[in-house]
Amino acid sequence: MTTTSEVRLRTRFTDLFEIDHPIVQGGMQWVGRAELVAAVSNAGALGTVTALTQPTPDALYDEIQRTRAMTDRPFAVNLTILPSITPPPYMEYCTAIIEGGVKIVETAGSVPEAIYEMLKPHGVKTIHKCTSVRHAVTAQRMGADAISIDGFECAGHPGEDDVPGLVLIPRAMDVLDVPVIASGGFADGRGLAAALALGADGVNMGTRFMCTQESPIHEDIKAKIVRQSETDTELIFRSLRNTARVASNEVSREVVRILAEGGQFEDVRELVAGARGRRVYELGDPDVGIWTVGLVQGLIDDIPAVGDLVDRIVRDAVEIISRKLASFVVADAAERSMA
Repeated sequence: MTTTSEVRLRTRFTDLFEIDHPIVQGGMQWVGRAELVAAVSNAGALGTVTALTQPTPDALYDEIQRTRAMTDRPFAVNLTILPSITPPPYMEYCTAIIEGGVKIVETAGSVPEAIYEMLKPHGVKTIHKCTSVRHAVTAQRMGADAISIDGFECAGHPGEDDVPGLVLIPRAMDVLDVPVIASGGFADGRGLAAALALGADGVNMGTRFMCTQESPIHEDIKAKIVRQSETDTELIFRSLRNTARVASNEVSREVVRILAEGGQFEDVRELVAGARGRRVYELGDPDVGIWTVGLVQGLIDDIPAVGDLVDRIVRDAVEIISRKLASFVVADAAERSMA
């Protein structure tokens, strides 16, 4: 299976991970399943299976095999490591990744030094998702092969520094040696061209890939994303120093109200339960629970096939870089007089 695009943008990231286009479908809970992942990889980008969407390591192994049956291109597995009273069996998930033959892992949350030590001997390349330059530097020091740097615009957890991509991306490029992909606010060729201009080696997209034909979420939620604007999100858990950007709905607004009035996590635990968020995607009711979406939804106005989307993004970025930006360059006065 091969990419359909006739043009390519070659970067350090595409070379390192052996993909055609510098575009990554990041890990998304309940969304990063085989059908979407394979479609992204078949388009020449990098698809990502979300490990913890699968209830057990054995289920993850099976999902990896399902993905492999649909694509012969590289794909990754996302493993998010977060503090928990009863943490998932991360090492067993790593074993499933290794036994499944996956050679690329996207990690997020805590910098997983022990997990890297387990994966590296098996030839696994790693991408660590960060929301600050200081965390990116730590991840590079601990062995990450690439960094995904998430600006404040992103869905999910943007960190607590509130630094948008326009500043965060070039700051990261100033101090990192490994390839960097920009995340948060990317949906089209304009964004890809801008990220490359800021020094990044590619882009990571979540919300944009949610809104594709192969995305496993309910069609009513995709239509909801198309209708919504960049202002239709809420930042929850601000007072708890665990900020998350989610869709604005009845539940998220109630969470914001409770916490603003001095409430604690126990007061909103039932409202933010992950099982409720999963039902949003299954039932198509946007007010059933909390679900993540980025500011970039304001730039999304269609639900294309993944292959068409990737092809369009690359072609538009090439057009912007090779023609539109080049047209702004003006020869000096002497050259103009000789023309």
